[in-house]
Amino acid sequence: MTRPALYFIRHGETDWNRAGRLQGHLDIPINATGERQASRIASALVELLDRPAELDFVASPLLRTRQTMELVRSGLGLPAASYRTDDRLKEIRFGAWEGFTWKELKANDRPAYDRRKADPWAASPPGGESYAELSARISGWLRTMRTEAVVVSHGGVSRCLRGLVLSLDPGEIPHLDVPQDRIMVVGDRRIDWI
Repeated sequence: MTRPALYFIRHGETDWNRAGRLQGHLDIPINATGERQASRIASALVELLDRPAELDFVASPLLRTRQTMELVRSGLGLPAASYRTDDRLKEIRFGAWEGFTWKELKANDRPAYDRRKADPWAASPPGGESYAELSARISGWLRTMRTEAVVVSHGGVSRCLRGLVLSLDPGEIPHLDVPQDRIMVVGDRRIDWI
C-alpha cells in the first residue's frame, strides 16, 4: 500500500530555540522569526497544494506547534483553528533537563549527560524519554495516517519520522538536521524537502 503524502513542518523558532534551551513538553511560544517562518511555509504550501481544504491538518498540542499551524492555515485561507491535535506528535520528553542548555547540563549533570552523549538513541534524560521510545511513539502514529495531511510537530519527531520512512541506522537519527523553515514531504520510503 502506498503511503499518502505528509507535508511535515517543524514549528517556528522560539526564543528557547535561539538560546539552545531544551523545550521538550514545555509550552514555549514562537517568536517573531517563528511567525515569519510559518508565513513563508504557508506561501510555499499555496504553490504546492491544489486543494488544501481537502487535506487533514494535525499538530502536536504544544503551544509552539499550534501557533505555527494556525498561521499556516490562515495563510492558506482556511479557518485558523480548524485542525486536530495528537499527543503522539509531542516533542521528545527531556524530563528534568527541560529548560536547560546542553552546556548547563554538561556542568550540572555530567554522568547523565555523558550517558546521553555516548548513546543518544537509547539513553534518556532523568524523567525523559530516549529517541528509541520517541520513534516507537511516532511509528504508532504513522501507522494511523491514511490520508494526505499537513503536520506541524517538532525536531525530534522530524528525526524519528525520517528514520522510520528511510530505514536509517538508529545511530544517525539523533544527529539529523531539523530546519524550521522548510517543508519535509514524506512519501512512501521517500523524503523530499521544499
